[in-house]
Amino acid sequence: MQLRPWARAAVAAVLGAVLGLTPLNLRETPAYAAEDSAPAAAAAEANGDVIVHLFEWPWDSVAAECETFLGPNGYGAVQVSPPQEHVVLRDQGFPWWQDYQPVSYQIESRRGDRAQFAAMVATCRDAGVKIYVDAVLNHMTGSGSVNSGPGSAGSTFTKYEYPGIYGDQDFHGCRRDIANWNDANEIRTCELVALSDLRTGSDYVRGRLAAYLNDLVSLGVAGFRIDAAKHMAVADIADIRGRLDDVPHWGGRPYLYQEVIEDSAISPTEYVGQGDVTDFRYHRQVSQAFRNGSLGGLRDLPGAMAVRGDQAVVFIDNHDTQRSDPTLTYKNGAAYDVAEAFMLAYPFGTPKVMSSFAFSDNDAGPPADGDGMTSPADCSASAWVCEHRHQPIAGLVGFRNAVGEAGVTDWWDGGAGQIAFGRGDRGYAVFNRGSAIGTRTFQTSLPAGTYCDVASGPATDTGCAGDSYTVAADGTFRAAVPADSVLALHVAAPGDGSGPPPTDPDGCTTVATAFHARTTTWFGQNVFVVGSLPELGGWDPARAVPLSSTDYPVWKASVDLPADTAFEYKYVKKNPDGTVEWESDPDRAGRTGDPEGCELTLTDTWR
Repeated sequence: MQLRPWARAAVAAVLGAVLGLTPLNLRETPAYAAEDSAPAAAAAEANGDVIVHLFEWPWDSVAAECETFLGPNGYGAVQVSPPQEHVVLRDQGFPWWQDYQPVSYQIESRRGDRAQFAAMVATCRDAGVKIYVDAVLNHMTGSGSVNSGPGSAGSTFTKYEYPGIYGDQDFHGCRRDIANWNDANEIRTCELVALSDLRTGSDYVRGRLAAYLNDLVSLGVAGFRIDAAKHMAVADIADIRGRLDDVPHWGGRPYLYQEVIEDSAISPTEYVGQGDVTDFRYHRQVSQAFRNGSLGGLRDLPGAMAVRGDQAVVFIDNHDTQRSDPTLTYKNGAAYDVAEAFMLAYPFGTPKVMSSFAFSDNDAGPPADGDGMTSPADCSASAWVCEHRHQPIAGLVGFRNAVGEAGVTDWWDGGAGQIAFGRGDRGYAVFNRGSAIGTRTFQTSLPAGTYCDVASGPATDTGCAGDSYTVAADGTFRAAVPADSVLALHVAAPGDGSGPPPTDPDGCTTVATAFHARTTTWFGQNVFVVGSLPELGGWDPARAVPLSSTDYPVWKASVDLPADTAFEYKYVKKNPDGTVEWESDPDRAGRTGDPEGCELTLTDTWR
């Protein structure tokens, strides 16, 4: 949730807001969950890691989408809008942001009731899709919604009184808007656009919030996006996280990712110990690159991000940036689809795909009836955009699942908004935001064969619904790529209808790759290996792998790399003054393959 003038809307009269869990007395605090509690015995398995945000979709529609589209197309999780009781702002036309002003923790919102929510979670689980809830923990309602009650479950309230849940003492004493955005303490204890700021350092408040999340976990919710996380102290989130139960069916603790918008006072790196963070640098840099057609610099993307890829949830746009920072949205047409496809193909972060309702008024709520209850989502109607169904996006979800952890290989930069790259011997994709690419030869590491272009249509039992291309024995294929389009091939979408290639259950998943570099150095100088895979720093010398001088002049290190993956690498020397010396070109090339014992040694001499 970001700052916006309208949100000086928030709150009103209170009287009966009760949690929709087991009734709790105002000062009762749930006990901590045991840190070593065992995960569920029979864990379900998700399709993959791609999240789709079905923004403001009602629960029945989410359930149907999991069965009919998300599961079959490989989406791994749905981020749903806040399910707790919220304010109802009829006189403001039921804006979308009313849902981010909690009245109680009953599961009763404009999207449906508790029974519908629980049925949705179960249906999606059966389709291999997890449910992640957008959790509002930082605040309750705000002064702009005074006298708007009751809430969506019938509860009454005032800004600092929620009978049965919170009283005046449960809110921070700074009862004004944040004024100094260079002061981290003020950001975390004063009010975000007049929203009543919970005293999250209080043991009682932490217990109430954990009880709400655990109630959702008991229904099968597998993770949470923590809204406005930077407005909460890291210690508060850590305490709440420590109280969470294991997730039934999926097993393990809930997955957490936190909304942390970087500024001069607060860094996302402060929060990575509690879960992943939403990397807004990615949104700004990648969205801008595809808006302008300047794609060449994306090769070294990891080095420009706020956190590592394994700590980041990334996105081209979200429900806030669509309205407050609209660099690139569905309104940009094909350019947007190309950017989303790149996000899914490039190995950085956990991708989150946006799925919107159409809007021209930034405050407008979703399609609804006269009482503000959200209408069923209908992807055949213009009111629902359903970006996640666009073929270049849906097709690249399957691409991501098929290529797994394979690193970037065979990078090509055609200039003028045209790039292509492979994911080892698992996939290859071309992205064009420039003029049409005439027929040319592309070099890949794919095995010879015919492949479906999943950006133009899915693979079928008999072949391809879209275009198909034949890769020769040397890994090349010829294609023309229109402007504002994507071409994507991967090994799980063969063009002959034969299905994905068989896998060897006894084969390696990772290969212990030993790098042995013979080179002389002077005192204080050290040797590192850096390369195209995330495990090798993604070409960022600051993240290069250090080698040991124990067997000098041979410097050594071993790194676990994904099996059956081609990669490029070089050795670098770092001097005490911070300067870096690179080996001479060209880049070295390696391939892990599937070696006996899952071990590989690369022996090189500095050049």
